[in-house]
Amino acid sequence: MRTMGVEEELLLVDADTGEARAVAAAALRYASQLELDGAADDVDAPHPPGGTLTAELQQEQIETDTRPQLRLVDLAEELRSWRRRADQVAAAAGARVAALATSPLPVHPQITGTPRYRSMVEHFGLTSVEQLICGLHVHVSVDSAEEAVAVLDRVRTWLPVLLALSANSPYWQGQNTGYASFRSQAMLRWPSAGPTDVLGSAEAYRQLLDDMIGSGVILDPGMVYFDARVSQRYPTVEIRIADVCLRVDDTVLIAALSRALVETAAREWRSGRQPEPVRSQLVRMAAWRAGRSSIDAELLDPRTSQPRPAKEVIADLLDHVRPALHEAGDETWVEAAVARVLEHGTGAHRQRAVFERSGSLVDVVRDAVEQTQS
Repeated sequence: MRTMGVEEELLLVDADTGEARAVAAAALRYASQLELDGAADDVDAPHPPGGTLTAELQQEQIETDTRPQLRLVDLAEELRSWRRRADQVAAAAGARVAALATSPLPVHPQITGTPRYRSMVEHFGLTSVEQLICGLHVHVSVDSAEEAVAVLDRVRTWLPVLLALSANSPYWQGQNTGYASFRSQAMLRWPSAGPTDVLGSAEAYRQLLDDMIGSGVILDPGMVYFDARVSQRYPTVEIRIADVCLRVDDTVLIAALSRALVETAAREWRSGRQPEPVRSQLVRMAAWRAGRSSIDAELLDPRTSQPRPAKEVIADLLDHVRPALHEAGDETWVEAAVARVLEHGTGAHRQRAVFERSGSLVDVVRDAVEQTQS
């Protein structure tokens, strides 16, 4: 069975005002001190085995990552453990963590002061300065570079459905954006973001990266922000299209579907089935549609690019990956999780519901802090 690991970018916020707080450096210093002091063994400060807490582009966010896991229950347990640890170190710096893909309240982000991030600000200007977004990245193991690229070629048209299911960023700088996932719009300000063409081979993928870096537009391979990419660090495909999810169970759902998509694509490749010849411009439009309305209206059919009811497209995704889900033992859990999202909504739905009740974006953030630890 393929392993899956998850990276979650979490927002650091003031528990009283709801405003984003630029305290990542202080929180990570506290995390390091805990390790040095051996406090990880304290029952009041449980430390998850494996994984890391790291800085991100902005000081208002922190990133967790899990170990590779086989079972959904183990992934869920580790995700909750890392969220607790992230909240603990944030509290030591006077903040809390919230699994929000954008800050609902106005914020002027502060760049993390590494040479690489300073270079990004110099090179990309306001795009870097304003880019405070939190994503969910799922790593799924692959056997070779050729298999990895074959997978990218075959999952690309299905990835917007994952965005629709994960949407969790309706507010940006104090405004209702009209999008379920405005993070997905902000992400496209980077010149290297979005879907890929069908590439056909690992050599073609490597040549594309070489050409992108050689253009001088992006600084290094880490700035290849495709919806899904071959990991530079691990023997994995990294699926990056999703918003960070408000609830752990939704994160696990995206991870389970990602693994099933990768397994299904690898089987198609081995059997000689060709990728769907959908133009990347249409895949980009499918992602726009998913980010705009999530599960509420229509999504674009992954094969025809024609609009269809979102529930039907999601049902098609489940049918597409059902054999892989069944063999992994995930089918029943995933079906129930999808039904729950369709009934109760995504993180974006909950944020809007809280705001409709209270009229306060501060309350939206406070609720998110509680949901992050649930």
